[in-house]
Amino acid sequence: MRSHLKARTRLILTGTAVVASIGLLAGCTGSGEEEDVTDQGTTSEENAESGDSVVIGFSGPAADHGWLGAINSGAQAAADSFDDVELRVAEGTNDANAQIAAVETFINEGVDAIVLLPTDGAALTEVAIKAMEAGIPVINVDREFSSPFAARSTILGDNYGMGVSAGTYICEQLGGEGFVAEIAGIDSLPLTQDRSQGFADALEDCGLQVDARVAADFTVAGGEAAASQLLAANPHIDAIWNHDDDQGVGVLAAIDSAGRDEFFMMGGAGSRNAMEAIEADDTVLKATVIYPSTQAADGIALARLIAQGKTMSDLITPSVPNRIVLDAPVVTKDNVDQFIGLAFAS
Repeated sequence: MRSHLKARTRLILTGTAVVASIGLLAGCTGSGEEEDVTDQGTTSEENAESGDSVVIGFSGPAADHGWLGAINSGAQAAADSFDDVELRVAEGTNDANAQIAAVETFINEGVDAIVLLPTDGAALTEVAIKAMEAGIPVINVDREFSSPFAARSTILGDNYGMGVSAGTYICEQLGGEGFVAEIAGIDSLPLTQDRSQGFADALEDCGLQVDARVAADFTVAGGEAAASQLLAANPHIDAIWNHDDDQGVGVLAAIDSAGRDEFFMMGGAGSRNAMEAIEADDTVLKATVIYPSTQAADGIALARLIAQGKTMSDLITPSVPNRIVLDAPVVTKDNVDQFIGLAFAS
């Protein structure tokens, strides 16, 4: 396991170098003749220039969570940053049928692209395929469809990578010894299962394991209840990973109420209040793992490029990738200033 996780870390850290190497290799053909790659794709300057007007439909779940609120506001802000984009936003809903109806409206209106964060990926797959068959590219955000034919491009956070990042940080802090606890989100969700699996794999890599685990529900009240249960059952803990910074508000309240401070905690997702606590360094919360709330904003930018026939300017390939998985970096007091500007409010 150790070699696999280290290889994964190296790939993340050296991604820019890999792209640069590809660019150098692309400059030579098999015959030894040099090939000019500067005309392939589009430059960042060309991408920034106004192009054909693009109408983008955006639909996402109800903003009943700080992260989802940031998803929605980020999509609007991204659209506002382009003078050639008109964004049509469907009312946020957790009702799959209502979201299907919203997408069908976009299809009937003949929008140029659709950015869709489905309340349920499987339930929205059929209508997304319908949009694609109508010639409207769909950008799938965060929760995947159940068919590869339902989206032109998919942009995701890295749930497994969050667990790996959290486990790696805790390994580094504990030096391979200590009692590790985990406060998960909703256990029935694949994203929670992926986070827990990545966490367990990374801990195993340094000889640790999850010694105590409870699940919450991504809410403040749920986090407080789960943390109270965890603390009551375990008189000594060395480190806690809490999957979600919104529920972390409740987790910290339970810790304060119990008067416990023998451990350090790390969070997940990257809320502003969590980063402010990390920056102040006056609680047990010492780090958090980013799950980007910029995914829909990135989706809007990709939709514009696809609709205008452009590509990502730093890539050699002359088309937008069909799958993008964003990084899951760890935020600590040492680097919080690099991330707090994109943090969401819980």
